Amino acid sequence: MGVSQRLKTRFRRFLQRPGTTVDLAPLEKLLPAIEAREEEVSAFDDAELTEAAAAASSYEEICALGREAARRGLDQRPYDVQLLGAMSLLSGKVAEMATGEGKTLTAAIAAYGHVRLGNGPVHVLTVNDYLARRDAVWMEPVYTLLGLTVGWVNEASTPNERRAAYACDVTYVSVSEAGFDFLRDQLVTDIDDRVQRPLRTAIVDEADSILIDEARVPMVLAGSVPGEQDPVHTAAALVRGLRKGRHYTVAEDGRSVAFTSAGLAAVEAKLGIDLYDEENVEQLSAVNVALHAHALLHRDVDYIVRDNTVELIDEMRGRVAQRRRWPDGLQAAVEAKEGLDATAEGEVLGTIAVQAYIGLYPKVCGMTATAVLVGDQLREFFGLEVAVIPPNTPCVRVDEPDRIYATRAEKEEALIDEIKRCHADGRPVLVGTLDVKESEQLAVGLNAAGVPCVVLNAKNDDEEAAIIAEAGAYGAVTVSTQMAGRGVDIRLGGSDQADRDRVAGLGGLFVIGSGRNDSRRVDDQLRGRAGRQGDPGGSVFFVSLEDDLVVRHAGDTVPPSPRMNADGLVTDPQVDYAVEHAQRVAEGVNHEIHRNTWRYSVVIEQQRKALAERRERLLTSDVAALMLLDKSPEKAGEMDEDLLARVARSIALYHLDRLWAEHLAELSEVREGVHLRALGRLDPLDEFHRAAVPAFTNLVPEIEARTLATFADTEFTEDWEPDEAELVRPSATWTYLVHDNPFGSELDRLIASVGRRLSGTGSR
Repeated sequence: MGVSQRLKTRFRRFLQRPGTTVDLAPLEKLLPAIEAREEEVSAFDDAELTEAAAAASSYEEICALGREAARRGLDQRPYDVQLLGAMSLLSGKVAEMATGEGKTLTAAIAAYGHVRLGNGPVHVLTVNDYLARRDAVWMEPVYTLLGLTVGWVNEASTPNERRAAYACDVTYVSVSEAGFDFLRDQLVTDIDDRVQRPLRTAIVDEADSILIDEARVPMVLAGSVPGEQDPVHTAAALVRGLRKGRHYTVAEDGRSVAFTSAGLAAVEAKLGIDLYDEENVEQLSAVNVALHAHALLHRDVDYIVRDNTVELIDEMRGRVAQRRRWPDGLQAAVEAKEGLDATAEGEVLGTIAVQAYIGLYPKVCGMTATAVLVGDQLREFFGLEVAVIPPNTPCVRVDEPDRIYATRAEKEEALIDEIKRCHADGRPVLVGTLDVKESEQLAVGLNAAGVPCVVLNAKNDDEEAAIIAEAGAYGAVTVSTQMAGRGVDIRLGGSDQADRDRVAGLGGLFVIGSGRNDSRRVDDQLRGRAGRQGDPGGSVFFVSLEDDLVVRHAGDTVPPSPRMNADGLVTDPQVDYAVEHAQRVAEGVNHEIHRNTWRYSVVIEQQRKALAERRERLLTSDVAALMLLDKSPEKAGEMDEDLLARVARSIALYHLDRLWAEHLAELSEVREGVHLRALGRLDPLDEFHRAAVPAFTNLVPEIEARTLATFADTEFTEDWEPDEAELVRPSATWTYLVHDNPFGSELDRLIASVGRRLSGTGSR
């Protein structure tokens, strides 16, 4: 059979979709040739299939053999649209495929193809450890039939397990674990201690989330340095009893807080000092940070406390952000607020932003359900184009207009009434909330209304697969914080689809959003949980004019007296526009933050690459020994050649790593300090470059100077070890991601505070 006319028509319709930048016609033309090989390939036995797979060299062969391997290994025959997605990945694009369209299998066929086209090894980068392990294990039968090896890495993997996983043809790993392994490999003193091979190809799952939302997140390798707890705990105790309105005021956008004159007087009275005296800057900073933690960061919204640990919540996914922490003392301030010991940030030994790490792969492609809306950013930051893949079966989901209410209380009452009505009919409902606190409050309200529900949030995300799998069951009500990256399909009638026809007759899964997110993509991902593979379904969002998004970004566009019904439901078209406008503004703000953050990161990444090349030469050659022979010939002629090479390499690597850590610390201080120069109308970025470039220029001569000094001052024997020359590396290292500071840097906050003081808003 050839490709149906119906499928061709849908392809053409999707090619006309606004924002699509890739013409799928050339790939569509290959589908008949792939299908023509199906009968021949299906006649192979397993050994013949594996042999043929080893020789594949074209898209047609790769897709035909990949389809047959999936049929045998998983009892799934990939649809033509999945093959179209795989070919888009092979051609280096980001494939937009709707939820439930089989992205995992699509990526497996593409990974096999990249290996056969000489682009291996392939790393499939996921958003979390769970998906890395699940997808690797799930797809292993396909890879085995295709003659490839597959491995996976998670946070608990040992160095040997990591090395074995990265030695495979295809490795599934979260982007953070892959980045941390890269950073650790950059500090080895023996090449055999590396776990990764040279980076070649990355297939990025949830590409918009990783490449856009997390792109500016720095991954950090830190070394042990004693932490200071007293200042933050003292400051936390000082602000704990302060009251909003009397002692401090919070800005309408919820992103800044300021002492009132009464609040400042109360704090200074307890300390017995004038906080604005020059010698008290450190205490002023600590108090400001503590106030931000006290007033602006909320438990079960921005973070949870579990096992005596503060765990940050990823606002895009509603789940715990693994190993992430706030910078600039804010993490310690929140820990002090909760009565916990402050965890040390440590000395930064190495750091790389997610965007910079992805940029190290010569070939990058990806897939997601929502790429078009960030197509311009994917092109700007990664040079990637978007290919929109049509669904295998047309989507018949009914997306209702937003229901907008005047107040939050009216919205919540209407929301519970709607869920109660659906539940009475037996129609399954999935409610997406904005944070953990809201999900728990909604659950209380539903239980009071006689509606049992299951809650999925950051506190129980280890149970997510089981919870989501049953969200389509008859009568099910599931309340969840965001659905992006959950990685489990919702089947009508439950996981066994026992009541599929019954649920379909009721209209299928009904998705309700309890509010609009800062990103349309997150809303679209929530909607996409209904209407999977042509299933019936519906969606609607409940919004109030008191929602944070509207207050922060659309206050001026909401009419003062909008038309509304007696129950508070707003019927004014101008309000609909205001909500859409608020979301576009929020997206624009995030885009600008991404662009500005990356501008600072560019010079650091260039310097890191230059130093990494020098380190590689030191690690893999005798360049350090040759330098000592040239600069200190008398002592170096006296030593055995092998001993000299080992000594020179150890000393030079130590000083290079030591100076890079010092350089990173200096750049952090520079980054803070340039904001003061901005008060003098100087461009902070120009000032940052003006300081960062000369500092790096001095780095290489200093490495050589310290290496020569250590060599001259040390006596060497055959069993010499670096610690004899006090070349001691940190006794412990750990990794974490730096969460975006929602309130700017510590110095930003301090400047704002000083500015308010000078303008009189904070004076007595």
